[in-house]
Amino acid sequence: MDGFRNSSVFYIMPGGGQHAGELLPEAARREVAEELGIDIRPQSLAFIIEGAHDEDFHRVDFIFLCEYIGEISGAVLQGDTNQIGYAWLDIDTLNKQSLFPSKLRRAIMRLHESGRTDVYLGNEGIGDPECLD
Repeated sequence: MDGFRNSSVFYIMPGGGQHAGELLPEAARREVAEELGIDIRPQSLAFIIEGAHDEDFHRVDFIFLCEYIGEISGAVLQGDTNQIGYAWLDIDTLNKQSLFPSKLRRAIMRLHESGRTDVYLGNEGIGDPECLD
């Protein structure tokens, strides 16, 4: 999905909070349905990345490999007001895209190229210099 901050456009994965009693794959499926209006089936956990931005905020992202159920052509952005659209990013140019967290770019490319990568990607904070490369 496309978002913006300080007039800069960047891409993020669909997602959000997990409900009490909800399993992670169920949360992923629900969030994608809520934000894009499409149905997915999470297959396996691909990546975990943390974002500790300050003492009051810490998020943990669980990124799943998924398959579509039905047609993707019906996707409609239903996110918050900071989201301006959705797009598929070309795997061949992913390292040049503004995907956040940026550690996902390298991890997704490694997974695509070799079929393997580390699952736990560590922390990426707002001030992390790796966010910019």
